[in-house]
Amino acid sequence: MYVTAAILSVLLALVTLAAGAPKTVLKGDVSAGLQSHMGLSAGLVRFIGLAEVSATVGLIVGLFWQPLGIAAAIGMALMMIGAVGYHIQVGDYANPETRGNALAAVVLVPFFAATAVTLVLAI
Repeated sequence: MYVTAAILSVLLALVTLAAGAPKTVLKGDVSAGLQSHMGLSAGLVRFIGLAEVSATVGLIVGLFWQPLGIAAAIGMALMMIGAVGYHIQVGDYANPETRGNALAAVVLVPFFAATAVTLVLAI
């Protein structure tokens, strides 16, 4: 089970780092879109980015100390559920132009949950 947990943790760490780093420094289309289209403040976008980068660290360190990895995976699953709710609120799933980016949060929730479960089973 540890091998599965390690693979999921590393892959999700790469995803969260790639998503969080640009938000942390407020660079790129995603940060601009979150501010203009979604109406989020620059501070909130930066906070989300920092949470994603922190989850990256938690997922990697969690390979050696599972409680941290479990917490990071659960935290990111909850954050993605919140993102889904916010995307529903602004109507992204009904709009074909914004649906693709919004679906990333839906797809990632089960992967973060599976990572948490496999880390628990690897203890």
